[in-house]
Amino acid sequence: MENKPTREDPIRTPHAPGSNPAGLLTDYDVFLFKQGNHTLLYEKLGAHPMSGEGGAGTYFAVWAPNAERVSVVGDFNGWNPSAHLLEVRKDESGIWEGFLPNVGPGALYKYHLISRNKRFEVKKGDPFAFGWESPPKTSSVVWDLNHDWNDQDWMANRKRQNALGAPLAIYEVHLGSWRRVPEEGNRSLTYREMAPLLAAYVKEMGFTHVEFLPVTEHPFYGSWGYQTTGYFAPTRRYGTPQDFMVLIDHLHQQGIGVILDWVPSHFPSDEHGLAYFDGTHLYEHADPRKGFHPEWNSYIFNYGRNEVRAFLISNALFWLEKYHLDGLRVDAVASMLYLDYARNEGEWIPNVHGGRENLEAIHFLKQLNESAYGKFPDIQIFAEESTAWPMVSRPTFVGGLGFGMKWNMGWMHDTLAYISEDPLYRKYHHNQLTFSLWYAFTENFILPLSHDEAVHGKGSLLGKMPGDEWQRFANLRLLYGYMYGHPGKKLLFMGGEFGQVREWKHEESLEWHVLQYPYHCGIQQWLKDLNRLYRMEPALYGLDFDAQGFEWIDSNDWEQSVVSFLRKGKNADEILLVVCNFTPVSKHHYRVGVPRGGFWRELLNSDAAVYGGSGLGNSGGVEAAPVPAHQRSHSLTLTLPPLGALFFKG
Repeated sequence: MENKPTREDPIRTPHAPGSNPAGLLTDYDVFLFKQGNHTLLYEKLGAHPMSGEGGAGTYFAVWAPNAERVSVVGDFNGWNPSAHLLEVRKDESGIWEGFLPNVGPGALYKYHLISRNKRFEVKKGDPFAFGWESPPKTSSVVWDLNHDWNDQDWMANRKRQNALGAPLAIYEVHLGSWRRVPEEGNRSLTYREMAPLLAAYVKEMGFTHVEFLPVTEHPFYGSWGYQTTGYFAPTRRYGTPQDFMVLIDHLHQQGIGVILDWVPSHFPSDEHGLAYFDGTHLYEHADPRKGFHPEWNSYIFNYGRNEVRAFLISNALFWLEKYHLDGLRVDAVASMLYLDYARNEGEWIPNVHGGRENLEAIHFLKQLNESAYGKFPDIQIFAEESTAWPMVSRPTFVGGLGFGMKWNMGWMHDTLAYISEDPLYRKYHHNQLTFSLWYAFTENFILPLSHDEAVHGKGSLLGKMPGDEWQRFANLRLLYGYMYGHPGKKLLFMGGEFGQVREWKHEESLEWHVLQYPYHCGIQQWLKDLNRLYRMEPALYGLDFDAQGFEWIDSNDWEQSVVSFLRKGKNADEILLVVCNFTPVSKHHYRVGVPRGGFWRELLNSDAAVYGGSGLGNSGGVEAAPVPAHQRSHSLTLTLPPLGALFFKG
């Protein structure tokens, strides 16, 4: 790998004129790039090990249109900025390229850039690097992404697992704090160590998918990955790119889908990252009223620049292609859609029509979804969008943004506000419990109880529950029961499934030790059984996004804080009754109308003793009597346990 020229010498490609082995840019590549329509830039830009007439080496290409000089510096040339100069293409693309012999996988490198005005000189990491050093080190690493995948069965059949009519129960995971190794300085698990442990646990719990908080390389661990510098590399903190592939591969082999939290909304100001890349605001807007995010102290991508859109869309497709991911959760979509997001009057620039909508970001999001679904029709793209923006999860050809699903932040906020109330006063807030059904079918919704609800002083989900110890656990079981009965796919942040006591801390392991206590084991068993029922009963998922799949029995019993409703599948026999009592008072002889006679079997009862409840229930089921109630010909006379959720099948 030694190659240290003593004079300035532009890197020459060893290939004959007109030849173009894989990895080198063609004129057509440049055309697509400048149009913003190149979706496979990771095959062309960055560092690509290859062989040519001059032997083995690495081809480098970087976009820096406002640079006067660009060179590759690394451990192979003593980090000498005069050793290996790149040549700028003559097509006004602003791309600098060249081939460096005797440099291969594992080499550390950066780009040394001098701006045209000579006032800016900096070493930058490669925006397209497939590997990075482990933080706090900041060099890019030449890397080969070859991996022998063993998930062919999953990939061939995942369309059924990811379909809108399939059960999706997502387990949200922060890789560094799911489990740690206290015997070794409390270090995080590696990707390879996590693979069998996480897969076995998720399978045991009955979740269908895992969703990783951002894995892309990030300098500040406390950002949880949301301040990304290495968009094309998994963080080296837990292993190599192939190690991360092993984790995904193993999950797939166990029948578990993998979703990645992806952040195209902003990026940090670290010197080695994208900010002020070539001495100008290349990836971000120059005007801070459009280019700087005051809430997150980070830069905002310039979605109006074609090359930036191509960079981001290529990045999304890269993870779907090279890492076999089953979906992307797009972070902070609301911050992209609104020009005045987190800004006061006078701190933002209206669009060309005088409005607050970010027209460039809207175009980008539509192009992103069209590109992703066009190439990978069996994946899903999820929007974390917290406003009432219309048609987020509707196709672009009817005017939507084109996402597959959207997080239902309204349901989350209202439901947590309601369940946090003292049960004595819940009847005065009954509309918070039922309001979500007014709009439940306007989008393809996911019900999220995510990491955002367990940090920044909000406490854990268990900590939000009112009452004494018994009531807090009963309330949490009730919350989960209502969630699984409610239309929409499910997402739960790690630790919630066993009633984590304290707020999540990213530098510590989850509180696995609490599973020595019966109440926590009860919560965990309840989630297992909810997931089992959810996957077994098409009534709970088959028509999640269709009003035909839901029917109120009684939404108006605010005085007793009880709701009852039906969930229905595509077939007539796919019908479940859900009844929830949000008071700590048991209710006997509570009559509920049902659509048909016969025996209604009690499938699940959150108050069962095995879950830590009082054991009050309906002895396995109730025979429907020909007594009209709730505008139905038959009815059940039920015993409603305190703070209990009941599931029946007729």
